[in-house]
Amino acid sequence: PPTTPAVSRAVNFATAGLGGIAGWIIVHPFNTLAIRTNLAVQANPAANFRTVAASTIAENGLSSLYAGLSAGVLRQVFYATSRFGLFEVFRDELAKHRETDLASRLTVGVASGACAAYISCPVEVALVRLSNDSSLPKEARRNYNGVFDAGRRIAREEGLAAFWRGSTPFVGRAMLVGATQVGTYDQFKQTFDGFGVKNGTVMNVFCASMSAGLLYSVITMPFETVKNRMAFQTPDKDGRLEYRSLAQSFSTIAKKEGAKKLWSGFLPYYGRCGGHTVGMFVAVEWLRKEYRKFAGV
Repeated sequence: PPTTPAVSRAVNFATAGLGGIAGWIIVHPFNTLAIRTNLAVQANPAANFRTVAASTIAENGLSSLYAGLSAGVLRQVFYATSRFGLFEVFRDELAKHRETDLASRLTVGVASGACAAYISCPVEVALVRLSNDSSLPKEARRNYNGVFDAGRRIAREEGLAAFWRGSTPFVGRAMLVGATQVGTYDQFKQTFDGFGVKNGTVMNVFCASMSAGLLYSVITMPFETVKNRMAFQTPDKDGRLEYRSLAQSFSTIAKKEGAKKLWSGFLPYYGRCGGHTVGMFVAVEWLRKEYRKFAGV
């Protein structure tokens, strides 16, 4: 079983959220470009990371890469705090009944990811829309004035149900992220320690984070693609939505555009996933270390 935590659960949750925010501020531009590249291929199959990045910066400036940052930070308050915080709670409770091995880490990763995603889905919808709005033609832009304005207008214009549009792929993706990022990160730390990269060091955190980030990027990218399209879409003149469910969306994209399009925008997505994994866990470890010094734990 894991050793008794040196800090309280409240500190675990707080440092998880602060670490998530720190990591997100670093990688937000990658998220913006990942979303725009992912959605751009609908209109232009030849679109890629390089062309989308160049056109975004040329037309809107470097600052546009931070569009939707407020939503991204707010998302981490709910998502990172609950996902990593609940993972540790579930893991330690399960350890009372069985050995903490890879299977138990994956199980609690799936459970914590699902809970965190459903909680933070409304902010995720706002983030997707804010990140991609300026890439639309001027007449089609929603011109949200920040995350709270986006939330208010979405509720008023489309109803509260719109906040959970795309929740199925988001929850599905988060379950995989919980297992492949948080669960495997915990395992990779132990693995690299066995290779001589001492647990608790920055190098151990970096190696474990990049390994977990690559694994979860490859596995979750199709769910990210579907989530983005479901969250960003608007009904046609007859009130119908093109993407209506997880299975139907996977099928529609694969048939119309080819299965490879489910991984469109992978490079910036991995920049976001790997970078955020490293930034988040380095920050979490540092914050907890500093807290122990301050509290004399």
